[in-house]
This record gives sequence, C-alpha cells and structure tokens, in this order.
Amino acid sequence: MASVSIPACTTALLLDIEGTTTPITFVKDILFPYIRDHLEDHLSTHWEEDECKQDVHLLKKQIEEDMRQNRACPVHTVDQTVHTDEEKAIREVVENVMWQMAADRKSTALKQLQGHMWRAAYTSGRIKGEIYPDVVPSVKTWRERGLKVYIYSSGSVEAQKLLFGYSVEGDVLDLFDGHFDTTIGAKVDSKSYEKIAERIGCQPEEITFLTDVSREAKAAEEAGLNVLLVVRPGNMELTDEESAHYNLITSFSQLQLTGRA
Repeated sequence: MASVSIPACTTALLLDIEGTTTPITFVKDILFPYIRDHLEDHLSTHWEEDECKQDVHLLKKQIEEDMRQNRACPVHTVDQTVHTDEEKAIREVVENVMWQMAADRKSTALKQLQGHMWRAAYTSGRIKGEIYPDVVPSVKTWRERGLKVYIYSSGSVEAQKLLFGYSVEGDVLDLFDGHFDTTIGAKVDSKSYEKIAERIGCQPEEITFLTDVSREAKAAEEAGLNVLLVVRPGNMELTDEESAHYNLITSFSQLQLTGRA
C-alpha cells in the first residue's frame, strides 16, 4: 500500500491495541486462554483479598445492570456475602466470566478482573506483550516530530500498561502520553471520542485515530476525529464500501507527517 499523510492539523494520535499495535492472535491465543485456564485457581487463592472482593462486587453490579436491561445472562447473581459455600460462589463467578468472554463482552467488570490476572502473568514472565515491529520506531518518530500519542482500548488501562510495560520490546510505556479504556465510554459511541478530546485538551479534528474496527472508526469520525483503518493479518475483513471510504494502512511506517519539522 502507498503512504498516507496524517492531516497537518493533527497534534495527537490515538491508537487501538488489538489488531492495530498488537496481533489479534496474541489476545485470542495467549491472553484469553490464560484467563480460562487459571480463573478458578486465581479466585480460590485470592478470594478473601480486598482486590478480589472488589472485582467480584463489580461483576455483581454488572449482572444487576444486565438484568435491568433485560440482557441475557447467567441466572444467579454473584455475591460473596450470601454464600457460605465458597466453592459454589466461586463456580458462579467462573460461570459468569466464561459467559461474558464467550459473548465477547467489553464490560469494565470483566476487563478489571482480567487485568488483575494478567498482571501476575506479566510480572512473573509467563506472558510478554506482543507488538508489531513497525509500532515502536514509528511512535518514536511521531513523538520526535512533536505529536502526542495515546492508547484507547476496551482492555483496562492496567492491562494496557502491562502489555506495553512487559513487552517483547521491553518497557515501552514512556512512548505514550496517556491511556483510555471503557470507563470513558464504549469505543462504538461517538461521545467517548468527544470526551477523550476534551481530556487530552484539543479539538476532535486535531486527533487522528488508528483502529482495525470499522464501527469504532465510524464513531470516531462522527465525533470529528480523523480516522485511519489498520489492515493486519487476521483482522476482520472490510467491505468494499469501507475500503473505499477510509484511508487504509498495513503498517505504521506508511504514515507520512506532512508540514512538520
């Protein structure tokens, strides 16, 4: 693919993670299976600790919200204060988490629990965050040219920082000026991008958003951001209409910074 120019008015780049900076296979084949394989052990080991109790409490709140919205969900609620049978309570948490993961839910409750589990895996060296080889040199170049670089992912901010802090490239967290997750809003909601622009302190048109998901691109575009769709191996195939509408890149190295020193 040919090079693509970032609009001259851009002062900040906002990057998705899965399918954009990081292979989808890393998330689907490494991170998610780790949760499925270790969830019950994690809960059993940490059940009485404050952090685990907070995670379970957030899951309970999510279930209550799902029930209010008449969304499908496992029938029983999660509540550590009711069960005297700890094993039964843990099984119910496991069932709910597995259900959310199977449904590809992006709930903050799920992402918080996953982030806490991944922290142990990263810090122990069992997992290293994968990053496409074009990402680090490109981000360094953008920053040298005066651009700010932010991350916006459905994964929790903690999970984002773990991926980049314990990556195959080492600790590259200093490449990013900030992180956003679903606590600011869903990635398919245009208001989320308006809030991010406000938080960053610039106009929406001064932000260029890189993602592999067309629904996210549409929401960002509706908020006034510039958008580039990233085409990587394993990413969801784009329609002809989407391919014609958006500028496409297969590597960050294709981005040209026009009118910058």
